[in-house]
Amino acid sequence: MSKAKKILVVDDDIDIVDQVSHIVTALGHQVTKVFNRQEAEAILGTMTVDLAIVDMMMEDRHSGCVLCEHIKRLYPETAVLILTSVADLAGLDIPADPAHFHSMLQCDAFIHKPVHPQQLKSMVDHLLDRPDHRAIPTRS
Repeated sequence: MSKAKKILVVDDDIDIVDQVSHIVTALGHQVTKVFNRQEAEAILGTMTVDLAIVDMMMEDRHSGCVLCEHIKRLYPETAVLILTSVADLAGLDIPADPAHFHSMLQCDAFIHKPVHPQQLKSMVDHLLDRPDHRAIPTRS
């Protein structure tokens, strides 16, 4: 990757934010860390990002989905990667069909928690390298 990209990392778990930020920074990107939807929306009012990495469930169980919709409404070309443990917590399964997934959650890809560094690196590179920022959701 030739140029550092701006990455927004949003999660209410400081350990996850630190882990993801460390991995993404090691790839040479500039990271902005926030810990809830409101902080993310405030940041997005002052800057654009190339990729947002967003926890699906933060201060409430819809906050990640609401944030994804907000990002795509403001910046449709911004890639959004969802981090989720919803399958473990709620027994729900994320649909494997990318078109359905994208329209349902307004994101481009997802990774199940716990985050595996190599999977995150690959997905970040993939999302940032693709002109349309679309990826196929993957499972850990």
